[in-house]
Amino acid sequence: MATQRMLQFVTKARQMPEKRDAADRRTDFGEIYREYASEKAAEQASRCSQCGVPYCQTHCPLHNNIPDWLMLTAAGRLEEAYEMSQATNTFPEICGRICPQDRLCEGNCVIEQSGHGTVTIGAVEKYITDTAWEKGWVKPIKPAQERVETVGIIGAGPGGLAAADRLRRAGVQVTVYDRYDRAGGLMTYGIPGFKLEKPVVMKRVEQLEAGGVQFVLNCTVGEDISFAAIRGQHDAVLIATGVYKSRDLEGAGVDLPGIERALDYLTASNRKSFGDDVPEYDSGALNAAGKRVVVIGGGDTAMDCVRTAIRQGAESVKCLYRRDRENMPGSQREVQNAEEEGVEFVWQAAPAGFVGDVAVTGVQVQRMRLGPPDATGRRAPEVIEGADYIEEADLVIKALGFEPEALPKLWDEPELSVTRWGTIRAEYGTHATKLPGVYAVGDIVRGASLVVWAIRDGREAADAMLEYLAQPVAVAAQ
Repeated sequence: MATQRMLQFVTKARQMPEKRDAADRRTDFGEIYREYASEKAAEQASRCSQCGVPYCQTHCPLHNNIPDWLMLTAAGRLEEAYEMSQATNTFPEICGRICPQDRLCEGNCVIEQSGHGTVTIGAVEKYITDTAWEKGWVKPIKPAQERVETVGIIGAGPGGLAAADRLRRAGVQVTVYDRYDRAGGLMTYGIPGFKLEKPVVMKRVEQLEAGGVQFVLNCTVGEDISFAAIRGQHDAVLIATGVYKSRDLEGAGVDLPGIERALDYLTASNRKSFGDDVPEYDSGALNAAGKRVVVIGGGDTAMDCVRTAIRQGAESVKCLYRRDRENMPGSQREVQNAEEEGVEFVWQAAPAGFVGDVAVTGVQVQRMRLGPPDATGRRAPEVIEGADYIEEADLVIKALGFEPEALPKLWDEPELSVTRWGTIRAEYGTHATKLPGVYAVGDIVRGASLVVWAIRDGREAADAMLEYLAQPVAVAAQ
């Protein structure tokens, strides 16, 4: 009977949850997709072909058992679907909202490749877990037995929180240190509410706190507490700081007021959504209201910035990217959403400098064309000589990506080995560093990447740390 409910992709068309009208969603920071009704979730889940080699699963960093929880959803067995989803993913309701499914699971769906339109995996995943929260199926963490070992986690982003969850379920005593006043990392302060409403993140943080995870917030390692002190207080340490150093621009006028970093801009907006006092926002420095805004970059952070500026009431919003639409790193779904909301994309354009006296008034734009492929296989952009022009702007936001901070220097730990890119050198699979009992996960190892990869890293590292903590005391103390 279960299989008869599936393979409905021939008779049932792909249908995403209803998307709020662009004119409506421009006015607030609420999520833009509405929730599935239970019948619609079951219908869309039933489109899964239950293929023998599930490419959706193999292309998911967490290797979620997608075909099985789709089948359970189609059968109306939602609590079981949630349990199966939660078994491999610490935060399925977050991944269902912000994973670039068009590049991962859905982008590799077999029925998509056969022309029938992919299964709406992300929307169903979100529906399953939102229902689980509503019905009370998400249970508090209650270890079967408490252990005496302690782990210190530096960074309360997705990698650190995923590890904290897994370690607490095993009974380990966990303390998480973070520089911000709220846990969640970029999920809290970097990703806007229209993609990930903040109560969704805060519920998971509260679940961890209720389960015994200790949070030490407003704590910058290297200033408020030393890395050596954290190592001395815990049997093992996990570094999950993420990467927060913004890549910069070169050229005339780069220091003009009105040229801001993407993270500063997004953090100010997200703090405002919490009701915090944000002087930089109130003064207009980090507020796009009434301004001509130019965002430089083509990744998901740039998409977050342009769509935030629209909601703040910008006069106009333009996004400059040096390659074309097909070669941009950000999600195509996000580009479409931004265009619907009124963002203008200027493809094959890059900044050469900035103009203005007291503050920025414009960007000197170089027109580009795509030349031969570079070392990564992407076609390298080339400047078209004599095609420069000035793009008027009152606010310029730099969304060029992030680089790691120099942690060995900041933490006075020269033995912490890093790569030539400044990321921490960690062993594949275990995530162990050269320092005994010290592990590292997420963007600080990979470079700027996806939340789902950080979750996978955190879960893997937690398992490796449990093995390390289980070693004889004499070995673990080395």
